[in-house]
Amino acid sequence: MTAAQPLPDPTTAPEEPAVATPKAPRLEALYFALRNPKLVVGLSIVLLFLLVGLVVPPFLEHTPGERYAPPLLPPSAEHWFGTTQFGQDLFTQFVYGIRSTFLVGFLGGGIAAVIGMTIGFVAGYKGGWIDEVLNMLTNVVLVLPTLAVLFIIAAYVDSYGVVTQSFFIGMTSWPWAARAVRSQALSLSSRDFVDLARLSGVRPWKIIVRDIAPNMSSYLFMTFILLFGGAVLAAAGLDFVGLGPNDGMSLGLIMHQAVKWGALQLGVWWWFVPPGLGITAIVGSMYVMNVGLDEVFNPKLREM
Repeated sequence: MTAAQPLPDPTTAPEEPAVATPKAPRLEALYFALRNPKLVVGLSIVLLFLLVGLVVPPFLEHTPGERYAPPLLPPSAEHWFGTTQFGQDLFTQFVYGIRSTFLVGFLGGGIAAVIGMTIGFVAGYKGGWIDEVLNMLTNVVLVLPTLAVLFIIAAYVDSYGVVTQSFFIGMTSWPWAARAVRSQALSLSSRDFVDLARLSGVRPWKIIVRDIAPNMSSYLFMTFILLFGGAVLAAAGLDFVGLGPNDGMSLGLIMHQAVKWGALQLGVWWWFVPPGLGITAIVGSMYVMNVGLDEVFNPKLREM
């Protein structure tokens, strides 16, 4: 006969089977981000331009407006992007223009993001008459012709710099972001964890910051990227028509000067092609990076 097996102690809780711990969401997102070619290529190009704009200017011997070289020299080993009709080095102007481009993108896009996200969160969470008032304000600003308003402002302001330009761009480009954030916040505000926070007596701004916004972090980041690109294009448009900052240098201003002094008629392609390609590369890379981020954060779009 076999020995009787001892009965389990009723006071001891049964051992739960080991459950495989899922990967942390951040590590999972990083895993797919590093394997997404659109995100990697777009981010690499943006970082390359940003590095050039930050690192190269202190090592340049001359300022963007300094006239020291023979006029209309084509690209060479001494002048990488050639010179203007007034003997100014175009590579120096290009590098300083990149720095201004990123400054406008960060400031203009940042201001628009703060205003749009704040209005979107408050309208989506509070609802009721607050939502109606904020939605009406958003629609009013949305139907305004942004570029026309910026043209009028720039024409009547006697003297302004990149920061002022960025402020006006940010103040006129937030409505679509507010509507997008509002729709997401409206959906999240009806979830159980938000209702539980309300019943617990948590203040509304804490619920928005602690519970709603973190669940939209990827969406908010992609919204900022689009606002960044929009601010850069708006600034380039103002600069190109001669309504840019009175001081400093930008890629749009280089193109404006090239058209003003007949670079196209003279066949001086090196005056307007590099800044045009620079704007296209920066904004295009941001949009490609945004598509890559959408594929990373959306499981249905991920490339395994």
